[in-house]
Amino acid sequence: INRYLIEIFYSDEDGGNIAAVPELPGVLRLGETDGALVEVRTAIALWLETARAEGPPIPGPAGRPLARS
Repeated sequence: INRYLIEIFYSDEDGGNIAAVPELPGVLRLGETDGALVEVRTAIALWLETARAEGPPIPGPAGRPLARS
């Protein structure tokens, strides 16, 4: 879980911080920084659990190369 890149950025449109995991489609959470981080880690675990049981293939963590410049 801790090997996947988590991007946290502020969204004016949503009025809060968004924590997103680019390698795992659909894994993102909105909230205060700490809350969004905790929630996105839970979402990663659930995404991986579902993927193991039903697919899709689980991508390996790419890490920093995905980070925006």
